[in-house]
Amino acid sequence: GRQYYLTVGSLPSSRKIIKKEGIGTESPMIGDKVTVHYTGWLLDGTKFDSSRDRKEKFSFDFGKGEVIKAWDIAVGTMKIGELCQIICKPEYIPPNATLIFEVELFEFKGKDLTDDEDGGIIRRIRKKGEGYSKPNEGALVEIEVEGWHGDRVFDKRELRFEVGEGENYDLPPGVDKALQKMEKLEESVVYLKPSYGFGSAGKQKFHIPPDAELQYEIKLKSFEKAKESWEMNTDEKLEQGTIAKEKGTQYFKEGKYKQATLQYKKIVSWLEHETGLSEVEEAKAKSLRLAAHLNLAMCHLKLKEYSQVLENCSKALELDSNNEKGLFRRGEARLAVNDFELARADFQKVLQLYPSNKAAKTQLIICQQKIREQHEREKKMYANMFQRLADKETKLEAETVRKEETEMKDEKQNGVEEKAEVDIEA
Repeated sequence: GRQYYLTVGSLPSSRKIIKKEGIGTESPMIGDKVTVHYTGWLLDGTKFDSSRDRKEKFSFDFGKGEVIKAWDIAVGTMKIGELCQIICKPEYIPPNATLIFEVELFEFKGKDLTDDEDGGIIRRIRKKGEGYSKPNEGALVEIEVEGWHGDRVFDKRELRFEVGEGENYDLPPGVDKALQKMEKLEESVVYLKPSYGFGSAGKQKFHIPPDAELQYEIKLKSFEKAKESWEMNTDEKLEQGTIAKEKGTQYFKEGKYKQATLQYKKIVSWLEHETGLSEVEEAKAKSLRLAAHLNLAMCHLKLKEYSQVLENCSKALELDSNNEKGLFRRGEARLAVNDFELARADFQKVLQLYPSNKAAKTQLIICQQKIREQHEREKKMYANMFQRLADKETKLEAETVRKEETEMKDEKQNGVEEKAEVDIEA
C-alpha cells in the first residue's frame, strides 16, 4: 500500500501504510467520536493487544490526547473503511521498541451539544481553539459566521454580540448554544436540526423554508465572559438586575418573549439567594425579583407555557400574597389548562381585593360560563350513561320475554303443557 511518514512530536520515525483504501473524502475532525478495530504487535511479531480478539470495537474522542500521539495523527488522515498500518516508536517505551498497529476505521461522528442529546446540534472542530475557558450566557463574543442551506451560502458576516441574543442578529438558537461550548480561536462546523435552526417558520430574509436543516461555519475570534453571580457584590447585582429588567421589557415590547425570559431569569439567579442585605437593599432586591417573576409569567403566557406561568406566579405570590397581577395571571394560566374552579377562585380573589379590575370581571364571567358548560356536559354524559344502562336493561327484559314465549311455543307444539308444580310435597 501507499506509505506516509508522520511527524509525531520530535519523532519523524512514525509511518502509516494504507493496506485498503477507504471511501469518501471526509476524515475525522477534533472531538469526533471515532470507532475503530485495531491490533498491536511488537517488531518480533508478538501480539500485545487486539480489539478484534475482544470482539468489541474501540471508540475514542479524536484529537483529545486519549490515544498515543501517532494514532491521533494517523487516524486524522483516514477515510471510512480504510485499513492501515501504523509503525511508531512512542517516546515513553524502552529505547528502540517499535510498535506496529493495524487500524480499521468504521465511523466518526461529531459531538452532540444538546442538553437532551437529541442530535439537534452536532459540532465538528476544524481547528482547535486555545485555553479552557468558554463563553457563558451574556458573554460578549466576536465571531465570523457562514450559514449554509444545502449547497447555498445564505449568510456570511462578522459579528459582535452577547451570547443569548443571537436572534436579534438573525442567528438561530443552535448557534447561541454552540458558542457556549467553543474555545477562543476555535473554528467549527455546526449542523442544526430545524428545532435549533429557524424551526417551522423558516426565515424569509434568507429564503429558508420551514423545517430546514442548516450548517454553520463558526470562528470564535474573541470573547469576554459575563460576570458570574459569585463574582458580583450586592450593589453590582442590583445594578445589573435593573439593566436586565429594562432589556427584558424592551424585548417584551418587540414581541421577543424568549429573549425577554433570559433577561428576567438573570435577575432571579442573581438575587434569589442573596443574604445579608440592608433594609434598603432588601426592598430593592424584593421589588426586582417580584417584577422578574411577574414578567416571566407574562412571557410564558404569551408562549403558552402554562406550567412555567404557574411556577412564576407562585414565586411572585410568595413575595406578595395579594399581588393583583400574580393572582390574575395565575387565573389566566389555570383557565387555559381548563382548571375552571381554581381559575374562578383566583379571579374572585382579585375582585375581592381590587373591585375595579374589569378584566377579572370578564374572566370570572368566562369561568362561570365554562363551569356551567362543563356541568351540562357531565349531566348529559351521565344521562346518556344511565340512558344506555336503562336501554340495556329494557333490551335484556325484552329478550327474556321473547325467549320465554319461544320456549312456551315450542313446548305446546310438542304437546306438553306443564302444570304448575304447586301441590308437590302435600
